[in-house]
Amino acid sequence: MSECFGNYFIHNGTLQPVELFDNSFIYEGESIYEVLRMIRGLPVFFEDHFKRLETSTRHQKKLMLANREQLRKDILKLAEAEKIKDVNLKIVFNYNGVIGNYLVYFIEPVYPTAEQYTKGVKGVLFYAERKDPESKVINHKLRSEIYHKLIICGAYEALLVNRENCITEGSRSNIFFIKNNVLYTAPDRYVLGGITRKHIIEICGENDINVEFVCVNADKIKEYDSVFMTGTSPVVLPFRTIENFSFNVKHPYIGFLRNLLLERMEKSLRYFENISDRGT
Repeated sequence: MSECFGNYFIHNGTLQPVELFDNSFIYEGESIYEVLRMIRGLPVFFEDHFKRLETSTRHQKKLMLANREQLRKDILKLAEAEKIKDVNLKIVFNYNGVIGNYLVYFIEPVYPTAEQYTKGVKGVLFYAERKDPESKVINHKLRSEIYHKLIICGAYEALLVNRENCITEGSRSNIFFIKNNVLYTAPDRYVLGGITRKHIIEICGENDINVEFVCVNADKIKEYDSVFMTGTSPVVLPFRTIENFSFNVKHPYIGFLRNLLLERMEKSLRYFENISDRGT
């Protein structure tokens, strides 16, 4: 089954029909990737995602297969060809021997429902660590194992627990705990530097909300008032339960941070639109 969602994709700078999409472009060899949210045909936080793509390739000692300007043009080229405007977009740098595949394509979005934002979602603990948290690299085995557990447990997200029994991040998100109006999130060295996480931390700093960078022990999650995840698709989404423990989904910080983040997302869209109009 093709991961490509839509009628077209970009392969090494060329617009191609979806019938030519081959999953081997992604799953054979090594792949570094980014997932961006598209709203009204424009990418959210484009500059942040490009910088993280540069960081990932540098850490993996790989070459950038496209520069900032080519990426910008190819995203617009794909958006103009497709009728879908609100979707997720994936950028992949695939290294398979001497062959390099640079891809831009839409993936089917799975966004939380209004009810999930209101009532929260179910989380489970998963004992695993990313090999290199500083790079967004496709790990097929870990992804498959987590997906299987989420299906079996009927959960929305898995919280990764390291060998020290500390919760580091979600399988596709970053995690924040709240206790006595203080936010707790894992130190940067333990997690992938989430774009949404970065903006939430900045918003907290601007609004005198204290953030402590410490790992929460998996045996002590019941001591916290609320827990929420951040990410490209969930934005800011509360957990109703994690394992057998329940949390307050109506903590005022959760809605407050989500609303301010949505404002930043809109601002980033206007910025991308402006640089595209200038052609710079």
